[in-house]
Amino acid sequence: MSIKEARDMGIEQFDVILISGDAYVDHPSFAAAIIGRTLWDAGFSLGIIAQPDWKKNEDLLRLGQPRLFFGISSGNVDSLVNSFTPNLKRRSSDVYSPGGALRRPDRAAIVYSNRVHALFPAVPIVLGGIEASLRRFAHYDYWSDSVRQSILADAPADMIIYGMGENALRQVALRLEKGERIEEIRDVPGTEVKEEVARWKKQDAAHQDHILIPGYAEVSTDKKRYAQAFAMHYREQDPFHGRAVVQPHPKTIIIQNPPARPLQTDELDRIYELPFQRAAHPSYREAIPALEPVRFSITSHRGCFGSCSFCALTHHQGRIVQSRSIDSILREATLLTRMQGFRGIITDVGGPTANMYSLSCPRWKNGTCPDRLCSADCPTLDKDHSRQVDLLRRLRQIPGVKRVFISSGIRHDLIMADSSAYLEDLCMHHVSGHLKIAPEHISLEVTQCMHKPPKDVLDAFRERFMAVSRNTGKQQYLLPYLMSGHPGCSVRDMIELAEYLRDHHLYTEQVQDFTPTPMTASTAMYYTGLDPFTLKPVHVPKGREKRIQRALLQYRNPENYDWVREGLQMAKREDLIGETGRCLIPGHRTGHPGSGRRKTGKSQNRGNSGNRGNKESNGRTKAREKRI
Repeated sequence: MSIKEARDMGIEQFDVILISGDAYVDHPSFAAAIIGRTLWDAGFSLGIIAQPDWKKNEDLLRLGQPRLFFGISSGNVDSLVNSFTPNLKRRSSDVYSPGGALRRPDRAAIVYSNRVHALFPAVPIVLGGIEASLRRFAHYDYWSDSVRQSILADAPADMIIYGMGENALRQVALRLEKGERIEEIRDVPGTEVKEEVARWKKQDAAHQDHILIPGYAEVSTDKKRYAQAFAMHYREQDPFHGRAVVQPHPKTIIIQNPPARPLQTDELDRIYELPFQRAAHPSYREAIPALEPVRFSITSHRGCFGSCSFCALTHHQGRIVQSRSIDSILREATLLTRMQGFRGIITDVGGPTANMYSLSCPRWKNGTCPDRLCSADCPTLDKDHSRQVDLLRRLRQIPGVKRVFISSGIRHDLIMADSSAYLEDLCMHHVSGHLKIAPEHISLEVTQCMHKPPKDVLDAFRERFMAVSRNTGKQQYLLPYLMSGHPGCSVRDMIELAEYLRDHHLYTEQVQDFTPTPMTASTAMYYTGLDPFTLKPVHVPKGREKRIQRALLQYRNPENYDWVREGLQMAKREDLIGETGRCLIPGHRTGHPGSGRRKTGKSQNRGNSGNRGNKESNGRTKAREKRI
């Protein structure tokens, strides 16, 4: 991060310089660290400029000019998701900065690219990270309430590395090292490039194996064409049968190459066993808040076949689960026991969904099914959790490890389809008082829109979880993540959910609305009012109705009384206003939640506390079960 460090290592000029909107933390949960370590492992020298002051030149000049290229990322999170709440209020802190300080510009990837290009016009710029990856096509931007161009059309960059990026970035670096120019590198899987309009028109006949989707001029003015374009590029995100996707823009042509192939187990093992220090750079005088929850956690796998409508993982990590070997994970856990500050607690072993570790499908050798989504009902999908049971058992046996927790969310429908002792082991050894699941809603129409399991699967799981908890002699709770304001959800649906919370003695925490983040099917629904795959109309709650829906999830909070009452009257459910036990709110506003009714739990609104609530959960609500 400094010239002195470079000289101490004998480096006169870096091969690559990475610029990130995050503080530098050498931990495999932080993108700059995992990409940087991968390039070092491939033999390239690499410097990092973390959170530069974009208003001045000094920070961007301090490491000099790289020999091959600048890599630019906004950080672990889209800069606008990081800077604003779902209600578009600016946040007061940034968990990826020292002491939570605000050091990241809005639209950071574009801002950094403009400044770097002005200072080093001849040096290639490669964009990566969540912000670039999920804004690679023309997209609806919630923060400006408009359709924006691909970020590659807006930024003076040469290429985007989308997805996880290790192999693609290594290939690009190797080809530049061999003397190819960046504009000659057009075919690396997992990259997106751009072409001059005139040149593309001359060469179009030669590009047979691609799909042309509606361009920016169409999708920015025609919502049906936007929905169609989304469905078209969504279907090409498979590394085996996906084709190149082309989208015209006014001054350039955007070309997404097919996704990079999934990493093999030995490749994943090698990456996660690189010598990460699991610490912030020593130059920082204040802690990085985002580090502490994950410092002693372990990533066991990548990918998620859940395909939830509000999640962009299909476009980023893909649907094919890639798992590390048990031996590799055990070696990492053993190293944790020797680290300063380790007190015997591994805080998490998981990935996007904890219990997808080692799950597989024989069809994945040739790609995911193009005509259907994976589900717990699929007879081809191997849903046996035995290998994860074995992994967790062996982790518990490592000297120096006292507890191993599962803090990542789990798919309860997969547990219901599993015949191993996974849930029993989970409840006995790996639940720290509560277990996170993500039903999101209980209304059938809404869960179908979200592509989530129906309520009867949740009910069956709750019964099984309660029985297992009783058998273990432990008092444990479910923490279901719930969501308000999702497309397809009406006030009546939210009242149904509120009654479910009442009837099952649940109370809500950390309430937020659905946030339309780039590159999700739900965002396409939010903007167009259409299901992008069927083109059927979808109800989209906005404005006052969206506020009412959020309030209904915390109907016990006295501050929400007027909103809840308005929602109940809107749905003609005045029967839920009164003094009986089934009423959601009393007949008259009081200063105490639940006055006139049997108390079923204390309402808590934790607002923006924690990382998951606003950023990773896309506006979810946690609800805790009061009694098991």
